[in-house]
Amino acid sequence: MLKNLFNKCVKLASSKFADYSLAVVSFIESSFFPVPPDVMIVPMVVANKEKYFKIFLIATLFSTLGALLGYFIGFLFFNELGVKVFKFYGHANTDFLKEKFQTSDGVFSWFLILFTAAFTPLPFKLVTIFSGFIQFNLIAFFFTCLFSRGLRFFIVSYLSFKFGSTFSSFLEKKGVLWATIIGFTIVVLALLVYLLIKFYV
Repeated sequence: MLKNLFNKCVKLASSKFADYSLAVVSFIESSFFPVPPDVMIVPMVVANKEKYFKIFLIATLFSTLGALLGYFIGFLFFNELGVKVFKFYGHANTDFLKEKFQTSDGVFSWFLILFTAAFTPLPFKLVTIFSGFIQFNLIAFFFTCLFSRGLRFFIVSYLSFKFGSTFSSFLEKKGVLWATIIGFTIVVLALLVYLLIKFYV
């Protein structure tokens, strides 16, 4: 099923409705859909390089709006819908996220989780839904999603614009590793900034 969805998204990227399809996929991927917008962004940029910035904006805006949908699923319908999404992705027990938020630096820890989920294999939708469930600050949630998703999609769009099919092949073969390395690097930098602020303030 996942492979079929993946192939359909790639096919939509070359259709005349590509922009609208990217908006829809970006929106629903942030709350339940399993295929990331990247699979559409790359071929769309490669086929029409001068539109790379517009493509990045579409993915970022609608992914962030979709994250709000995920938030409200967690806030209003966690037991009815949110738990089912967790089970679908193999996480029937939500304690692995709850423990992170309940540490002494829970809010900062959740910022890191939310930020890195935008890059790493941890499904972003699980974090958006759980953010609503724990009633994480909505304004902080929105801007964290906007920045983190924007950073991810800008990197993907720009590298597709710069290197074309070469980057596409690389992403197809080692996309998970690439995203994990970037996400881990960002976490380390964020931790260093946090420790410096905590030490000097």
